[in-house]
Amino acid sequence: MKILAIVGSNADHSYNRDLLKFIKKHFTGKYDIELAEVRDLPMFKEGFTEVPESVEALTKKIEAADAVLISTPEQQHSVPSSLKSALEWLSSAEHPFKNKPIVIVGTSVLPQGSARGQSHLKLVLNSPGFGGIVFDGDEFMLGSAPEQFDKDGNLPEGTVKFMDHFFDEFDAFYTQITGKNTKSVLAQIFDREG
Repeated sequence: MKILAIVGSNADHSYNRDLLKFIKKHFTGKYDIELAEVRDLPMFKEGFTEVPESVEALTKKIEAADAVLISTPEQQHSVPSSLKSALEWLSSAEHPFKNKPIVIVGTSVLPQGSARGQSHLKLVLNSPGFGGIVFDGDEFMLGSAPEQFDKDGNLPEGTVKFMDHFFDEFDAFYTQITGKNTKSVLAQIFDREG
């Protein structure tokens, strides 16, 4: 399965970027994951007359993916303004999420992780202009991020075990809504790349 993983923070150092890098490394051979950054997009403004190239490029990456993974921190009980702005571009200027499976994860320096950020993100993704299909099973919201990652960017064994369970649930969800087996999707990607 080809997954576009969007870093939902524009911070120079983001634990959500670290989380997506770990997910990409951990699931090598199971998923084909590409990271994308919201920090590459300009701030959204209403009344735009031209879609920025960076928005068009991200749109194409979303359209080419089998699923989208978004990792969000929590800021002031919600999603960061940079992520919200990116999503405003992607639901107003372009509409690449239509019928696209979306899965949300997140981490934060606070003990509760990104619980409220993820809840708000789900509300945003269910608004007009998106049309994606958001996974709403178990939630992966890693708290106390600075204490979770070791010097090599790895996570504790118990966290990884839950992450495996979480993505197994997402795989079942993906198969249910698309009728495709995630393993066969990955095999098709490798066949194309030959």
